[in-house]
Amino acid sequence: MYILDTDHISLFQRDNPGVVSNVLKKPQSMLATTVITAEEQLRGRLAMIRKARTDERIVNAYDNLLATVLYFRTITVIGFGSESQTIFRKLREGKIRIGTQDLRIAAIAIARDATVVTRNQKDFSLVPSLKTEDWSSA
Repeated sequence: MYILDTDHISLFQRDNPGVVSNVLKKPQSMLATTVITAEEQLRGRLAMIRKARTDERIVNAYDNLLATVLYFRTITVIGFGSESQTIFRKLREGKIRIGTQDLRIAAIAIARDATVVTRNQKDFSLVPSLKTEDWSSA
């Protein structure tokens, strides 16, 4: 299974040729993202709504929110269950120093024996036994 990190979901949504090409080569059943990525994207969309001051920006912000909600209906979204939380806690205790959200995504991937697809090799490479790939190059 391939878990697309938030950056790769965003690249796919913006039609990045490398990401789109790789996604189209994989069976849909092998692709997923996480509830962490959904949270990150939805928080960003909600922040844009709060900041919007003109009619045009308000309408655009709500259009983007709707597009994001509809997008997450098209891909498997993996939850953050107790096994992921246990792995997350062990990684934290092991002094893995990467962002909390990235560490949660890593924990989900380890629990599922999945590969995280991300450009953030610098941080994710610090997580022992985590498999990663970067599809952003064509």
